[in-house]
Amino acid sequence: MLEISPQEVHRRLADLVLLDCREPDEVAICRIDGARHVPMGEIPARLSELDRGAEVVVYCHHGVRSLHVVQFLLKQGFTRARSMSGGIDAWSIEIDPRVPRY
Repeated sequence: MLEISPQEVHRRLADLVLLDCREPDEVAICRIDGARHVPMGEIPARLSELDRGAEVVVYCHHGVRSLHVVQFLLKQGFTRARSMSGGIDAWSIEIDPRVPRY
């Protein structure tokens, strides 16, 4: 399964690495506290910064880019990588309405 729900991420936040793959201008609008920001285009060059053994949950705006990132990570040996379904937009709607939508 490539995706994980925002509710499950929220419930397990302390046990996983939350990776924001959006662009810096998007992160300036809103973010999820505790998330690590690495733009999608920089991930191949910054793989060494990530723990292959950790559970990594990637998110973007709506969940499309993060799915691409997860597929890439899986090919690189990150066996516990998943995408947060619906992205930060779903997080704002379902978990924390204080996170601005855009």
